[in-house]
Amino acid sequence: MSRSQRLYGIAALLFATSGWGSLFLVSKGVLHHVEPVWFTLIRYSLSALLFALLVLPRGAAPWRRLRRHAGALALRGAAGFGVFSVLLLIGLAHSVPSHGAVIIATTPMTMQLVRWLLDGVRPTRAALLATALALAGVAIVSGLIGGHGGHGGTGNATLFGDAIAFAGTLGWVWYTRGAARFPELDAVEYSALTVLAAWPVLLAAAVGAALLGWSAAPSLEGLRLSWQALLFVGVVPSAASVLAFNHGVRTLGAVTSTAFLNFVPVSALLMSAALGTLPTANELLGMAMVVAALLIHTALNRKANALPAARIAPPPQNPCTYRTPGATTP
Repeated sequence: MSRSQRLYGIAALLFATSGWGSLFLVSKGVLHHVEPVWFTLIRYSLSALLFALLVLPRGAAPWRRLRRHAGALALRGAAGFGVFSVLLLIGLAHSVPSHGAVIIATTPMTMQLVRWLLDGVRPTRAALLATALALAGVAIVSGLIGGHGGHGGTGNATLFGDAIAFAGTLGWVWYTRGAARFPELDAVEYSALTVLAAWPVLLAAAVGAALLGWSAAPSLEGLRLSWQALLFVGVVPSAASVLAFNHGVRTLGAVTSTAFLNFVPVSALLMSAALGTLPTANELLGMAMVVAALLIHTALNRKANALPAARIAPPPQNPCTYRTPGATTP
């Protein structure tokens, strides 16, 4: 991989995580007018249109791949966009934006544990300690440790919402792992085809929830009051950030790319502070613990990936060694 490709991958991941940091701040107000299931359908309806425009110039090939892998792509998309988004928004409705951003940042360690469970790739002791540090930070942010739920709350006011959001991250882990199962799809096609394949599932879920009385369809007044936020969420976090993240996964790998999620709480914290909402001492402590754990986790992965390369690298030649004509190196 060239240096420019790596830099483009890093820039794409930073853009993606910044977009997701803004998602928490923008979505909180929309939930007063649009319930999570319908919010998810609307945001990915917008992103589906954008992705369809991206793949149209590629001719019939992407649509053949969509037909060939429709079921598998729909399942991955439903997990990454449906389960993840709905549970995240339900959690956000019972919590605060900064908490959701911190919980999303634990995804790299969750992925490591999932790899251990499903692939038999056991994390090192240091990685497990980093995971424990991150989970402790989440517990402090949510109020499970420290006696309050943040922002002046009492008791475990945000614990339920934070637990729901954490469960939703498993959907994103499964979606991210799925990119490796479709090597013939590049970042654009994997992003676009999973959204398009999952859209009928999201539509059926929203309509079914409304018919069963679980989720009310948004009113015209609610849509009028929130259309600008919905448009932003549909274009930036739901389309541009997904595309940028998948480009980072293709360029730098899933493990390294998910490590960049440590920037989500940082960006959300900076945006929230700029809007006048300062974090509490407990939230700052918890965020610092999560970010520290993620930096440790990233350093461990980088070290682990460097060891195999070091084993197969040829030994450096001594520039002071003189060779006679016809001699060979030992």
